[in-house]
Amino acid sequence: MPWREPTVVELRQELVRKHLREGISVSEVASSYGISRKTAYKWIDRFTEQGGPGLEDQSRAPRHCPHAIAGEVAEILLEARRKHPSWGPRKILAWLERRHTDLNLPAASTVGDLYRRQGLSRPRRRVHGPRTKLKATTYPLQPNTVWSLDYKGHFRTTNWRYCYPLTIVDGYSRYLLEARALDSTCHRDARHWIERCFCVNGLPEVMRTDNGIPFALPQATQGLSRLTVWWTRLGIRHERIEPGHPEQNGAHERMHKTLKAETVRPPASCRSEQQRRLDSFRSEYNFERPHEALENQTPSDLWKPSPRSYPKRLPLPQYPSHFEVRPVSCVGSFKFGGEVFFVGRALHGQYVGLEEVDNDLWLVYYFSLRLRQIQARNCLRLPPAALKRLAQRYLLASE
Repeated sequence: MPWREPTVVELRQELVRKHLREGISVSEVASSYGISRKTAYKWIDRFTEQGGPGLEDQSRAPRHCPHAIAGEVAEILLEARRKHPSWGPRKILAWLERRHTDLNLPAASTVGDLYRRQGLSRPRRRVHGPRTKLKATTYPLQPNTVWSLDYKGHFRTTNWRYCYPLTIVDGYSRYLLEARALDSTCHRDARHWIERCFCVNGLPEVMRTDNGIPFALPQATQGLSRLTVWWTRLGIRHERIEPGHPEQNGAHERMHKTLKAETVRPPASCRSEQQRRLDSFRSEYNFERPHEALENQTPSDLWKPSPRSYPKRLPLPQYPSHFEVRPVSCVGSFKFGGEVFFVGRALHGQYVGLEEVDNDLWLVYYFSLRLRQIQARNCLRLPPAALKRLAQRYLLASE
């Protein structure tokens, strides 16, 4: 068997025993162990005062730390973390500064160390991936410039029913305008709650969505959907991100991560209970939760209603006099020059304008939205009487 090497504490015990019991001088004992007399006296005195435990290594932590967190402040920080377990140290400090102006709050790193010691946080796994070049999108410079609209991924409540939360966020202020638990992604439900949001908050300039249903239809021209047609009549431009690139709407996706952590894990017992959770989250998110992208202000500090109110009647398209106007059939096509051209069933009952840009080359518009380019020959303009009848039919169809 190998020889067991003595530990440092055992060597200290031998040193003390040789001096106290065998009467060997301190100088000889210190020399035999290769230490100074000062160190030898230290261990002899500590054994005399504390006994055997005095020879153990003691903590080197300072007995007094002038910048340590006060007990009252630490308790307030821990209580805030337990109330908002998904908030980080910087967000909690910004939240407490609004409510406790007299407290001497520590740095965020100190608060993070406190939470780690108390077991209230866990390290995050960092994922390093290639940087993605973002698509050129409209950058909001004021409230109601860009609203982003999306469905939070569907899930089942505990009664085994599917839930599809629909969320609408103002891109400038990050104000959560709507968070509605729906049972499907159908056009009717989406339009109802979007229209309700328009009536309460006014109209934005741009609506940004992904390419899913009901925001876009893959079989239609440029993915034109009934929502796009409706927004176009309201003077709202529909802006879609590239397929498979949710990072182009990253602020909205990041909000969904917070919403999922605080309202969906675990899911509620039913859709009505899930809606109550969403309402509570929306109130806290807008009026209490500081946002680091807003310099720790809340979204309600920056958001204000849009000056553009929702109209009682949808406006009609006004095409220039040199445009040819054609109605769209129930199957989503129109006739021009003896040929049939498809633009999408979402435009059923609407009228498109055609502008000639070259010989037999025409551009198709709906309002200012350019739909497609067509090649048509033998295109004769309609006589004035036919144009008058077409205008009358158009007005009757829009009422």
